Amino acid sequence: MQTQGQNAATQATAYDVGLRAHFQKVYNVMAMGLVVTAAVAYLATQSAQLMQLIHGTPLRYVVAFAPLAFIFFGFTPNKVRRLSSSALNMMFYGFSAVFGLSLSYILLAYTGESITRVFFITAGMFAGTSIFGYLTKKDLSGFGGLMIMGAIGLLIAMVVNMFLKSAMMHFVISGIGVIVYTGLIAWDTQRIKESYNAGFGREEASKLATMSALSLYINFIMLFQFLLQFLGNRN
Repeated sequence: MQTQGQNAATQATAYDVGLRAHFQKVYNVMAMGLVVTAAVAYLATQSAQLMQLIHGTPLRYVVAFAPLAFIFFGFTPNKVRRLSSSALNMMFYGFSAVFGLSLSYILLAYTGESITRVFFITAGMFAGTSIFGYLTKKDLSGFGGLMIMGAIGLLIAMVVNMFLKSAMMHFVISGIGVIVYTGLIAWDTQRIKESYNAGFGREEASKLATMSALSLYINFIMLFQFLLQFLGNRN
């Protein structure tokens, strides 16, 4: 018979295996969302008429704010509870596609070489910061709250600067954005780790993985945009 200590060790091992599998699914869903975003952005640039419609008319405001509509009205707690895990996944990929449309201008505004370079820089920063958030024993909850307030402030400042078009304000927003979303990656990773529950059923665990992937996806995309504004070469 196993001793109490052996039972505890077995349970701890099973928990670690489950946690790693959960994170693997989170990262896989997030990566697929990034692929969808990149594919839609690229395909959109292949049609001059579509790009003119999206970014040359008032429709650009609809496209720009459509991802926010998904977040505030689509991924609400009540709706997430009602949806099946497969439906929630489809909504996430739909969100990723809409984000691709809103980012399609990047492929025209910046050189392909600089977009590729900044993407890999973003991926490296994301990996390092996420690993830190996973391994650190320090409680990042207070830090995360500060970063969320910073993200809200950034959003307001970005909307205001859409009309002011201030180069200095744009530069400051970009710098603060890199700091805020780097911090959010670490905090979100720790939060995802702490939210994992080995007792969740398959459906609940799958929905948790999708919502976790959504958080990390947004952090990655926003960090990429802010870094591109610093390091990208414009056409």
